[in-house]
Amino acid sequence: MSTILELRNVSKRFGGLRAVKEVSFTMDSGEILFVIGPNGAGKTTVFNLVSGFLHPEEGQILFRGEDITRSAPHVSARKGIGRTFQIVKPLPSLTVQQNVMLGCFMHTGHLHEAEDAASKILDFLQMSHLKDFEARGLPLAALKRLEIARALATKPKLILLDEVVSGLTTSEALALADLLLRLREWGVSVVGGVEHVMQVVMKIADRVVVLDYGAKIAEGKPADVVKDPAVIEAYLGAKYKEMAH
Repeated sequence: MSTILELRNVSKRFGGLRAVKEVSFTMDSGEILFVIGPNGAGKTTVFNLVSGFLHPEEGQILFRGEDITRSAPHVSARKGIGRTFQIVKPLPSLTVQQNVMLGCFMHTGHLHEAEDAASKILDFLQMSHLKDFEARGLPLAALKRLEIARALATKPKLILLDEVVSGLTTSEALALADLLLRLREWGVSVVGGVEHVMQVVMKIADRVVVLDYGAKIAEGKPADVVKDPAVIEAYLGAKYKEMAH
């Protein structure tokens, strides 16, 4: 299996604060990897570094073997990195389908091709019934799916999902997790970042990277990571020990 993403000793500072501290990890094509940790652990900063919104002071980021450490966001997007944002920001006056079509125009200049591509994505995310609704009227669960749809429209090989299930009920989060598992059918690898929705992580993650104060404190299969004393102390609490059994 080929490596799709590699971080090598990546660090990022904001003034005197080192938000990401020499973080390294590798993920394979087709893998679902979750980056977890408490609020302020550095998850979103890692996503911003991978997608080109920020650049590290130290270290190297490779995507499909190519150095993207200094790539701009639009360059990273064209190379095949899609992402969602913690705060969803669709264009409110456009319909659901129009919002998705905007991403499709990265790869086609033809209206009908963009419409067809958007329709297929909305079918996959079980949102076809909402395609003619304006984005401004959508409930949170639908907005989260629309964020994923907009990212998929750019035809990514890797998609970064930042707090994609935060604010959802447990049933909404688990339903969305079932769809995320199927992103592999689209040839898409997944990096998810979550703060405290461990049920989703346990359900779909192949591996987990745990951050605390910007540093990686653990990495491995979810069932192993939740038993790690350092992870329990820094992040999970004793109740999560039971989730591994």
